[in-house]
Amino acid sequence: MSDHTPARKHTALPKAQILIEALPWLTRHNGKTVVIKFGGNAMVDDALKDAFAQDVVFLRQAGLKPVVVHGGGPQINAQLDKQGLVSEFRAGLRVTTPEAMDVVRMVLAGQVQRELVGLLNQHGPLAVGLTGEDAHTLTATKHTPQIDGEPVDIGRVGEITAIDTGAIEALLADGRIPVISSIARSADDGHVYNVNADTAAAALAAALGAETLMVLTDVEGLYADWPNSDEVISRLTVSELEKLLPELSSGMVPKMEGCLHAVRRGVSTARVIDGRVPHSILLEIFTDEGIGTMVVPDAQGGEQQ
Repeated sequence: MSDHTPARKHTALPKAQILIEALPWLTRHNGKTVVIKFGGNAMVDDALKDAFAQDVVFLRQAGLKPVVVHGGGPQINAQLDKQGLVSEFRAGLRVTTPEAMDVVRMVLAGQVQRELVGLLNQHGPLAVGLTGEDAHTLTATKHTPQIDGEPVDIGRVGEITAIDTGAIEALLADGRIPVISSIARSADDGHVYNVNADTAAAALAAALGAETLMVLTDVEGLYADWPNSDEVISRLTVSELEKLLPELSSGMVPKMEGCLHAVRRGVSTARVIDGRVPHSILLEIFTDEGIGTMVVPDAQGGEQQ
């Protein structure tokens, strides 16, 4: 560089500083698996979808191994409406008739997953779509919730009984980004079941020995005293979260139970982050300004993650 252009040198300095701030995180996360639950507004807003895809590809190029798990509530509702099928929820779960299950499977595997794979693959031959049915990735049994002490039949809603990570691990070893739809086949009756995507992401994070589980949501994180205050709890331990669970809103329960499950089973940190913020994944993983709520094991309560 010639000595005659000192002013020009400095215009890019802020970019360099941002990259340097990311260095300790890049070093720490290199080679680690991170499971990301894609959902909420990030899943329906085009600009947020594009930013999400860029973030996931960035993680991959930065030496991490991202795995994406998705549901598709809004898209399923729209398709059920179109077909004149009623969306009914009990105990926070979609009542899933065999007809509704056909729609769920079609929307998740044929629409939401395809779109996400397409967005990721604008950046290279990276993403490969799977459902929990592929290679026995997820096996489920029928879930029968208790409502007021009575078991209630909510149809083809499953809970995971077994996970085979072989196909996902083969894809990761090949440098691919697995994109997984949260449906599973039952070993009991051979039917296909709809599985809560938060629960599926947490179970997969644990089974893969992931370093981090990230759950995108439509709130800033877990609030300390909602609705009296909008102060977000930025970090809490497994024990602290267990105490809070009974007070949480129904939509937050599967997300926080998933975080709890993952961290209890060896995932270093689980985070609920605001998917309405563009590039929230990068902000959470590569900066000091972590956003959202992070759950850590009890023993590490005071340790910087």
